[in-house]
This record gives sequence, structure tokens and C-alpha cells, in this order.
Amino acid sequence: MARITVIGAGMGAMAAAARLAVAGHRVTVYERSDTFGGSVGRYTHEGFAFDTGPTLLHLPAVYRDLFVKTGKEPLERGVTMTQVDPASRHVFADGTAVSLPNASRAGVVAALDTALGGGAGAAWGEFLDRARDAWDRSRRPLLEEPLRSDWQVLGRDPYPALRQRRLLRPARRAETVAEIGAWELPDPRLAALLDGYALSYGLDPLRAPAAAALLPYMEETFGSWYVCGGIRALAQAVYERCLARKVEFVFGGEVARVVEKDGRAAGVELVDGTVAEAEHVVLGARPHPGLVPGQELWQDGDVAVQPRPGHGLVPGRFLVLLSLRGARPGDAVHRTLVHPADGAAEREAVFGGRLADRPTVTVLRPDDPSTRPDDAHEAVTLMATVAPHGAVDWTDRAVRERCADALIEAAGAAVPGLRERLLHAEVRTPAETAGDTGAEGGSVPAPALAGAQGAYLHPGNRTRLPGLYVAGGWSHPGGGLAHAGMSGALVAGLIVEGDGFRGSQ
Repeated sequence: MARITVIGAGMGAMAAAARLAVAGHRVTVYERSDTFGGSVGRYTHEGFAFDTGPTLLHLPAVYRDLFVKTGKEPLERGVTMTQVDPASRHVFADGTAVSLPNASRAGVVAALDTALGGGAGAAWGEFLDRARDAWDRSRRPLLEEPLRSDWQVLGRDPYPALRQRRLLRPARRAETVAEIGAWELPDPRLAALLDGYALSYGLDPLRAPAAAALLPYMEETFGSWYVCGGIRALAQAVYERCLARKVEFVFGGEVARVVEKDGRAAGVELVDGTVAEAEHVVLGARPHPGLVPGQELWQDGDVAVQPRPGHGLVPGRFLVLLSLRGARPGDAVHRTLVHPADGAAEREAVFGGRLADRPTVTVLRPDDPSTRPDDAHEAVTLMATVAPHGAVDWTDRAVRERCADALIEAAGAAVPGLRERLLHAEVRTPAETAGDTGAEGGSVPAPALAGAQGAYLHPGNRTRLPGLYVAGGWSHPGGGLAHAGMSGALVAGLIVEGDGFRGSQ
């Protein structure tokens, strides 16, 4: 039995803690805040309740596997999950709209053909075929294995882009999300649909590699799931699984630095000077300067370490949590995306560190009694990807009000009469995210992607300091609920089985 210290109680950190505890280790989690879950938060107001982090679960098999591997009780024993159907509704600037069914390739193709015409469904279906090829080529090394020492192999884009022939000029292939939209999707609304997927993960379509096609493929193949009681209920279930496996939690226990002894991690020192010794340390948060004095955790070219993501500003999320009078209509769609007329202007603002006048707005209307005081009211969440705190001063009241008003105005296309029904609005910005989670600028990490010479990979779970590992969205394989759970599994495997661990089979 080894003593293992985990820094942070986010989803990736707790996934690692539960797996390590069931392997027989003594695990203690130190969390700077007074609760678990990291970015998976919950806000309540006069009987209304809202998720303040992720709102839907993709690839639920990751958490099902966690519960199978850490005990006899399955995930569904602790939480109730339902497939969201339709998975999403999209409202475009020209007024057309389309609802895409959940986990139904044929249904998506038919819906796009009916709504957009002109072979739109067939074009999207052919795009998904190529995305499936990219998934098959990169799934295991990108998601299921520790990042290899020859990580450069993931620098090649696995997306089999179509060759575009040009008269008297060399043929070209799409290398970015935006180029896929321009060269392979004939309807600009399909391009907006693809851009919306990238943007929702905090990726710039103009720069994100074509391999980002994996993101809509995963959602449309494996489905979108809602956890009754919100994603916070999933965090609660993981926390309770940790407690059942005798993981100890110390809330309000902020770690100042990792203690090094004889060239390896030997524990942590808290801000109050307390030292907790350990044979292994798992960092479940974004590394910050001074965490390991005198040590660079990663350096390009080293065998066991990988490059940091190289795609500029990492955006955050802007939320408007709306308490509404009036019942949720029976035909309301859980998730609607309202696309702006000028997607280029939005991208330039978000990734240029400015406030977008007309952002892409995701409108969430869960049919969940736990989110509202009674059936005569409705809880609605509006969400947009925005520049991080610092690039934009999200503590400025005028800026917050301007952005909130833009989201409410756009959301009217999904919720008719929204302003007239409004009882209360709560705004949460990257400034609040930074305060709650400690993430610099309130940034939200994107999933790792192959291609772009490795610029969209995340640092490996091993570090240059023996005994120190990293789990969660800021490490391999990147951000998102499923990816965080995968990182926890990889870290636990590396500690239990050693450097020979090669991931799940």
C-alpha cells in the first residue's frame, strides 16, 4: 500500500483517486475550495437550479467503466441518465431551423435534407464517414493510451480530407475546420453547424485542425445524455464512490507546492505550512509557477513529456441563468444553438480577446423537475464561448450586462416571449470560473486533437519529476467530462502498473 496525495477534487482527480483506492492505496485529496467537482458546479435561487459547468455527458461509457472498475454498483444505481432527443436544434441566421435526432446517423441525414434541401444531408453524411475514419485512426493513441514518447506521430492529421482539384494550380486539402466547411460542405449552414461544434469546445475554426471532425462524430455517434439533477449529480456520485473506497478529502486544503526529496515527488506542503508525505502525487489542476520549485514539469523533446497546447487564447464560458414564469412547453427542445449571421466576426472577437456583439448562443431547457420550484416555472441556461478574463474585463458591470443582453436577445429565437417571462437572471463569467476553480482567466480546456504538428495535444500524464502525475482537463487527453475521466484512468494505470502501462485493451 502506498500513500498517494491528490491535489484538487475535479472529475479527473476523483476518477484517479477512486481507481487508486480500489487498487489498495491510501489516498488523500486536498481541495482548495469547500466542495468537490471542480468546474462541475450548481447554482440555486428560490427553487431554481442550474449547472454552472458542463451540462451534457458524451461518451458515458467512460464513467460506466469507472463504476464497474471501482465496485459492484453500476453508474445507473447512483444517477439517472436520459438520452436527449432531439440531440440539438439549430436556428440559422436566415431563419431556417433543423432538429437533429440523438445517435441516429440516418435520422440526422434525413433531417438535414428536409430542412436545408439540396443534398445537405448526404454531404453531412459523407463528412461523417471521413470523420469516422479519423476516429478509427486516432482513437486509441489519442484517448485510451498514455501519450507516447514519440508523440510527433499524432502531429499528422488523421482526417482524410477530400482532394480539391484546381485548374493550373496544385490540388489542395482541407487542413482546418473552416476549410472543411468551405471546401467539403456546400451549404454555408452546414459550415456554420460544424463551426458551432468547434466553438462550443473553445476551438477556433480557422486554426483548429481538420481532426476536430472527431467532435461532431462522437456526439452524433455515441449520443448526448442528460443527468437528472444536473451534471452535479454525476460529480456527487463519483465523490460518494471515492468515500466508499475510503478516499479521504481535505476541503479548504490549498497546496502551496509539491515536496521533492531525492529527485522525486515526496508529498505536498499546504499554504499553512503543513507537510503531507506521499509516495506519489497526482495534480488534478492546471500546473502553476512555483508548484515544483526549480522544476519544469514538461519540456519539448523530452522522452516522457509533451508540448503544451499552442493555439493562442483559451476561451471561457459566459452563462446567463434564467428563472422564468410559465411552464416549459411540452414540445420544447433541450438544447438549441442559435447561429449568428457573421460567424467570422464572432471568431475574431473571441480569439482576439474582445467581446462579440452577436455570439453563437446555446439555449438549454432541461425537462427536469429538480431545476424549478414547480411546473408553473422553467429554468433556462444561456451559454456562449467568450474570451478569457484578462483579455476582457469580466468584472466590468457594463461589459457583463452588454453580453448578457446579447445572449437574451439571441435566445428569443429559441424561447419566444423570453423577456416577458423573466423573473431573475444570474450572470456567470470567466471571472467567476477563475475564482471557483483557480483556472487562469477562467479558461476551459479543449479536448486534445491530432494534427497541426501536435499543437493541440496536452501535456502527458507523466512529468519530469518521478512520482508526480497530472490528471484532468489540462493534461492528456484534454478537456471535457469524458476526457477528464479518461485522464484519471490513465494516471491510475501508470501508478499501479508502472511505465509499461499501455491503456485499456
